[in-house]
Amino acid sequence: MVKTARNRPLLYMMTWRCTRACNYNCLGCSFASNPYAINEIDTKGGMRIVDELHEMGAKWFGLSGGEPLIRKDVFEIIAHAKDLGMNVSLISNGYYVKGDILDNLIKYEVMTAISLDGKEETNDLTRGKGSYATALKAMEKLSDANIFDCIVSTLNKRNVYEVNHIAELGHEYNATRVVYHNYVPVGRAQEHLELAPTPQQYEVVMNRIYDLMMEYQGKLSINVYCPFFARIAKQRGMPDFDYWFNNVFLGQCFIGGRYMGLLENGDIRPCGFNEGYRMGNIRDKTMKEIWDEMQTSELTVKLRDKSNLKGKCGVCEYREICGGCRTRAEIYTGDLFASDPACAYVPKLLREK
Repeated sequence: MVKTARNRPLLYMMTWRCTRACNYNCLGCSFASNPYAINEIDTKGGMRIVDELHEMGAKWFGLSGGEPLIRKDVFEIIAHAKDLGMNVSLISNGYYVKGDILDNLIKYEVMTAISLDGKEETNDLTRGKGSYATALKAMEKLSDANIFDCIVSTLNKRNVYEVNHIAELGHEYNATRVVYHNYVPVGRAQEHLELAPTPQQYEVVMNRIYDLMMEYQGKLSINVYCPFFARIAKQRGMPDFDYWFNNVFLGQCFIGGRYMGLLENGDIRPCGFNEGYRMGNIRDKTMKEIWDEMQTSELTVKLRDKSNLKGKCGVCEYREICGGCRTRAEIYTGDLFASDPACAYVPKLLREK
């Protein structure tokens, strides 16, 4: 039986970017990576985060970074989440997936995702020499332990024609799923706008990803973080579209009060990428209080009403299932409500003029 909105928990899952520290310096990183920890919530605070999430009904506790496995206390906090009966997931570059760290990932059944951005040459140009081989070794170990969650791949101009390779690796190493991210130009990615795919490239690669979804149906789950993929899925005739959109699709823009991302310093933001908006800090308020305040904030109310969108996004017949990436629109235009410049689609209303 599919849960209704009334009996879902407030948050099914929340991801804590528990550190900015990272041993890599990837060109498409969503923030300017730093090898040092900066103003991080401590272990006691991490335990409280878990407690509050559990009280809000969250079934999953997610960890990201930076590189979360750099945190010395990460398994103390994970152990606490597991003691409360929560599932735990983590996204890593794979470098530390070995030795005692691997043993602990297995011990606590941490479903672990690995980042990979294409074939070896392409990936290493973006993520650093040797990073491809390191990621594959990690995938093999995680797969052998039955805790390999997924491959996370960020699309760029260099790898848009290599999405097949990512799906093939996901299937080969028995990943639960493969997730493709669109290129959101924040952090280091904003310094490398030349890597952003063109709208035409997005149109081609998103259609290819849809083909992969159909090809791997029943063998590998494939998902996309990109709002306008919903339009493509609708155009392509996604079976049982409404169920897929409401229960499977990860790419909806959640900035309108349906998402709460926790940063390493305790700040909560309403978007997984946008660093410019803060809804509160858990040092000052509980997560439940911040969540409740988000639901009625002026920004949230305005973003939920897609009639406030401008340009072609505002008149698009797919507006209600897409609406574009608000963060990308703001980065390129300075206006959070402007059209998403990465989308090639011309709305029917504009074509008929």
